[in-house]
Amino acid sequence: MGKLEGKVALITGSDSGIGQASAIAFAQEGARVVITYHSDEEGAEETLKKVENSGSKGMVLQVDISDEKEVETMFNSSLQEFGRLDILMNNAAINGQGFKVAEMPTENWDKAIKTNLYGTFFCTRRFIKELRKAKQKGKIINVSSVHEEIPAPGTAEYCASKGAVRNFTRVLALELAEEGINVNNIAPGMILTPMNQEALDDKETRKEQVQHIPMKRAGKPEEIAKVAVFLASSDSDYVTGSTYVMDGGLMQQVGQGA
Repeated sequence: MGKLEGKVALITGSDSGIGQASAIAFAQEGARVVITYHSDEEGAEETLKKVENSGSKGMVLQVDISDEKEVETMFNSSLQEFGRLDILMNNAAINGQGFKVAEMPTENWDKAIKTNLYGTFFCTRRFIKELRKAKQKGKIINVSSVHEEIPAPGTAEYCASKGAVRNFTRVLALELAEEGINVNNIAPGMILTPMNQEALDDKETRKEQVQHIPMKRAGKPEEIAKVAVFLASSDSDYVTGSTYVMDGGLMQQVGQGA
């Protein structure tokens, strides 16, 4: 306990799932947390309650990270409240909508790329500027997906954005290494979050969907949060540019039986 004592973390999309679990885990390690949401205010308030129950402090902000101006406002409000930022976790994202490329509406492509990639860029750029202004080190954690590597028909917008986030992470690691700013990536597989609502709601559906996962189960948001704590803490000071795949062995299964 106390690995993040005195730190301030901003976690996008922390109203549910991986973001919520990470906010709670960070708070349990002593961090103050900026909790953000797009539409689920109730979920964000629940996160705040759990953060405060951990004995830490938090604040809730509504933001559309695909909007550059809203991102700037989010950072301004965070800094006004806490005076500093040490950790950025780019977690907010939207999933593929099931359209194959030939039938995909342009607005679907734009929405995914603007949220998943541009949003990560907007947040990261401002965060770096603030660290440099304060002459301090920091941690950036990007959340991509196994679909940065595994293609899935009907999710081209999601796969493309997550593959881009992976390379964005690696470029940042090279650009920022000498400044003591670590940049790493978590690539979750099937995790029981609202992005996998069908599996959350129905045990039989979940049982069917996990058959290709060697561990034969979906992951829990809290398991992702444990790695996020490691990447946010001084334990990972010599780690940068890495992708931590958390998928129960799914990536190793690809191609088996061919």
